[in-house]
Amino acid sequence: MTTAKLLFTPGPLTTSATVKAAMLRDAGSRDRDFLETVREIRERLLALGGAEPNAAGEYECVLMQGSGTFAIESVISSAIPREGRLLVLVNGAYGRRIAQMARVHGIEIETAEAPENRQFSPEAVAERLTASRSITHVAVIHCETTTGILNPIQAIGAAVERAGAAYIVDAMSSFGAIPLDLAAAHIDFLISSANKCIEGVPGFGFVLARRARLLEAKGRARTLSLDLYAQWAGFESDGQFRFTPPTHTLLAFRQALVELEAEGGVAGRAARYSTNHAVLMRGMAELGLEAYLAPEDQSYIITAFRYPEHAQFRFEDFYGRLSELGFIIYPGKLTSAPCFRIGTIGRLSPSDIDALLVGIRRVLQEMGVAPGIRAVHFSGAGGCASAQ
Repeated sequence: MTTAKLLFTPGPLTTSATVKAAMLRDAGSRDRDFLETVREIRERLLALGGAEPNAAGEYECVLMQGSGTFAIESVISSAIPREGRLLVLVNGAYGRRIAQMARVHGIEIETAEAPENRQFSPEAVAERLTASRSITHVAVIHCETTTGILNPIQAIGAAVERAGAAYIVDAMSSFGAIPLDLAAAHIDFLISSANKCIEGVPGFGFVLARRARLLEAKGRARTLSLDLYAQWAGFESDGQFRFTPPTHTLLAFRQALVELEAEGGVAGRAARYSTNHAVLMRGMAELGLEAYLAPEDQSYIITAFRYPEHAQFRFEDFYGRLSELGFIIYPGKLTSAPCFRIGTIGRLSPSDIDALLVGIRRVLQEMGVAPGIRAVHFSGAGGCASAQ
């Protein structure tokens, strides 16, 4: 049997034993109990976005089979009319992916690009919208997992609303762990995934959509299976997915939502992730490893670290040795600097971060990269790492 490893990634991520156990039964896709699970999930997700279910029907929740990327493409290919024009705000790989989706579907686009280590300026976005009055939709990444940078989506949303455009937010790596209010941020379409901060398993994404914008999408879809309006209409008519749902993933996700609530909701999860991140940053600094972003731009979701400036460092070797110790990290996606990434989300505790730091020290010493690194010791279960 393969030994379980801790995932220090932005998803899929380490899940609880109880979330995994929730999948140990089968469910019929048309069964009454399963349909109740789907209904409950949709209502809970709306509440997490600050949109109470049935509160004047301002927002609706649409579940979509596939990865988070499928859910994003469902919005891009369904919400924008043939005569529409999309502005994509790009400061990392996932903004570039949205632009690529739009091109594949023949959607007219403009891109506004910022350096990968810089947040978008709401003022610059407002100026761009004033200069390009043909823009009908704007898309931005909340937490760009290329680096872990957070874009100021509420201030950007205000600029988008003033311009009369629709606002699309990829909250893949932030929803469920960073407080967010859909209406306050002027969001028309928010997209996230089961296997991120809510700590479910892969299999579906979801869209929280302003009802008026969702109704506008009727007849606009460029695909059959990713038709966002048709998917929502199906749920509204009989509570069912149009095509085979990921039943086991949904059972696990319901349990994950229960565990999120038990942890204190978004605030409670944010507190644990923030502590994980603080332990990581302190320990990595003691190991002489430099974060790519400035502290004021860095989220507590995932952090990019620059490669050590040493001839003996090879990321593939570093990754493989950590994996053998039971730790999975993420390679970099930056175009401007060689980096690797470490996530601090999922069912991880500060003691898990401590253990990872010990593993990193050991691997770097074995590689001959930093034989003089100070030893890292634990201050106790759940405590922070210290060096001497």
